Amino acid sequence: MTLVEAGIDPLALERQVCFALAVTNRAVLAVYRPLLEPLGLTHPQYLVMLALWDNHKSTPDRPLSVKAIAAALQLDSATLSPMLKRLEALGLITRTRNVSDERATDISLTKAGIQLRRRALKIPPAVVERLGVGLDELERLHDVLTRVNAAALAAGALDEGKDPR
Repeated sequence: MTLVEAGIDPLALERQVCFALAVTNRAVLAVYRPLLEPLGLTHPQYLVMLALWDNHKSTPDRPLSVKAIAAALQLDSATLSPMLKRLEALGLITRTRNVSDERATDISLTKAGIQLRRRALKIPPAVVERLGVGLDELERLHDVLTRVNAAALAAGALDEGKDPR
């Protein structure tokens, strides 16, 4: 039986996954905003720092390329570059040309960028508390969203210049 046959309007706004995701995105980012302000970070900058902190944990002496950060965050370099410039101006990162490929830029954490991680450790538990949703539910949601994202990527959702229709 289809939704229409069951008397359900498939175009009802409240049934749309895209609507629920859009509203949730705005709401969750609004939860993060006041938590990130004392760190001097916007949410997109926080995501960049998370990628750099992850890299620093596993390979502390190896910088991360702009291309690698863009891939990890599923952003294009043009969107990422202004964020990196701002993080450099804040003294949290350095940008240097890659010695083996001058077209590539390497990003490293400064001492201040490394130290900021300790303050950022308070963010995830504060988000969980403010959302009022159990950690187990958030982990299940993360799993579902990761699967949805993978399916959308497999369908070519973020292919540059490709019309998804």
